[in-house]
Amino acid sequence: MYKILDSINSPQDLRILSRDERELLVSEIRDFIVNTISKTGGHLAPSLGAVEIIVALHYCLNTPYDKILWDVGHQAYAHKILTGRRERFGTIRQLGGLSGFPNVSESEYDTFTVGHGSTSISSALGMAKARDITGESYKVVAVIGDGSLVGGMALEALNDAGHSKTNMLIILNDNEMSIAPSVGAFSKYLNKILINPTYNKIHKDMEGLIKRVPWYGFRVYRAAKKLEESMKGLLIPGMLFEELGLRYIGPVDGNNLEELITTIDKAIRLDGPILIHALTKKGKGYQLAEKHPEKFHGTAPFDIETGEVRGSKTGGARSFTETFSESIIELAASNQKIAAVTAAMPEGTGLDAFQKAYPNRFFNVGMAEQHAVTFAAGLAKGGLVPVVAIYSTFMQRSYDQIIHDVCLQGLHVVFCLDRAGLVGEDGATHHGLFDAAYLRHMPNMVLMAPKDQAELKDMLDFAVNKCSGPVAIRYPRGKVTAPPVLETNAPVSLGKSEVMSKEGEVAILAVGSMVWPACAAAGLLFSEGIKTSLVNVRFIKPLDEDLLRSLAAKTKKFVTLEEGVLEGGFGSAVLEFFDKEKMGDISVKMIGLPSKFIEHGKKDELFKIYGLDAQGIASEIKKMFSKGKAVKV
Repeated sequence: MYKILDSINSPQDLRILSRDERELLVSEIRDFIVNTISKTGGHLAPSLGAVEIIVALHYCLNTPYDKILWDVGHQAYAHKILTGRRERFGTIRQLGGLSGFPNVSESEYDTFTVGHGSTSISSALGMAKARDITGESYKVVAVIGDGSLVGGMALEALNDAGHSKTNMLIILNDNEMSIAPSVGAFSKYLNKILINPTYNKIHKDMEGLIKRVPWYGFRVYRAAKKLEESMKGLLIPGMLFEELGLRYIGPVDGNNLEELITTIDKAIRLDGPILIHALTKKGKGYQLAEKHPEKFHGTAPFDIETGEVRGSKTGGARSFTETFSESIIELAASNQKIAAVTAAMPEGTGLDAFQKAYPNRFFNVGMAEQHAVTFAAGLAKGGLVPVVAIYSTFMQRSYDQIIHDVCLQGLHVVFCLDRAGLVGEDGATHHGLFDAAYLRHMPNMVLMAPKDQAELKDMLDFAVNKCSGPVAIRYPRGKVTAPPVLETNAPVSLGKSEVMSKEGEVAILAVGSMVWPACAAAGLLFSEGIKTSLVNVRFIKPLDEDLLRSLAAKTKKFVTLEEGVLEGGFGSAVLEFFDKEKMGDISVKMIGLPSKFIEHGKKDELFKIYGLDAQGIASEIKKMFSKGKAVKV
């Protein structure tokens, strides 16, 4: 089907191509990505923009001996295609198929498993230092986007890299906002000089010669250095990096393959840390993605001609994210102190609508979750009620800030953790499995989980208007459909659960998204003669201790059910309570997710694998009666 791409099974095959063949390969890779992702879904626009960078790196480097470290990694599809995974690329993000991100278990070309931002420079610098100590000679390259570069970790790593003077290359893939504009042909000319080996040798020799001149040598060198830096400041838009101790090259056209090859080939021959600033077009090669890169950053399967998501339907229940978006805008209309904060995810969290409605009370701090949390603490200290909306998997990056800057201060900050639980195709780096475990033990924290979208709205109102300290609400991706006969409107009250059915032989304590699967499981059990009490927990912290005591007086069998890791989660809290109360005759069966990194796949597939669907839940509960298997406390 493809003249060049079909013959590329490793980077070695790429390195023997002619210039014209390389250009054709770039075009074929883009076509292949668009056609595949239109069927599977995935991170389309970032990967389309980075094709030339990836081809140039594998052409210039001796991979996998030389190391490429990706930041986030959602731009690395061409990397997967060129490193022996072309024939499996159609399985990307599918259960048992390729991961949507670099993954060490997939290929020796994937140096790190990644999915979060601002990490690549730190890990690359560490590898470069290890290389020097162990006497190896491989080259180390970090690829980072302009969005990730603003993260504190990336800036810390830049500072350390410049100080260390270690040989490494950083590719800044700038696909949205330029750090500074190109100054045209003269800038390119200066860059050619700066990366020319002859220039660099003369530069180094002259530096040593001038310093050795008696009496005035060092003064002359210092004056010359100041003049050079002044000229660079006027002509080269990279003095920040130069001042940090890195040699800056750019901006270069990141979608011009031959310019990239020339630049990278010369840069990797220089000593010290080098940064190449490459300007790329997000979504390049697919017109609709170029025009709407935010829409195609991460997409479901779509029609190539129209760009419309396949099988998309209008109407029906709103998703949790949509419900949050509508609710926070409604609450902000009557409460002028409400402010919204997110970390580079206004669309993903639903806060883009809030931004339009209340621009003066909306804050997108960039890909900087730690800063987002402490910034929100400052807002709260100043008298506002900040609502911080961040995906569960990214909120864990702010663990210390939540403890030190919010909980310790007792500040009224509302954390809304979207994508809590299993997220599906994005896999291990994006599943939100750990939030209950790491938030539950924080002093002063209140932690809630709604069973459906209507309850999320009530909880948000409660968190904003009826609480005075730190509050977190965790809710899943997508939506749930509540059985109409069981819909309730019981008011939300601090630490109080909602009892949905009473007088059972076993009490099922279900958290948030697991309430309706538990309800379905209860129906299956009833058909086999097992009656259950079903409780919508609502509050993971504080526990509804009065209800637990009341239930324990009627049954000795309890089941806890949560869409999160079991260690340290809600089930652990229940066990701790019964242990504290010295109720040794109670049996507790905990159903949730194991302490492992869960693979990618459709959410319903993963629910079935890990026993979180109705059949799996019912099966585990039946074991309590057939074999008496449960944890005794």
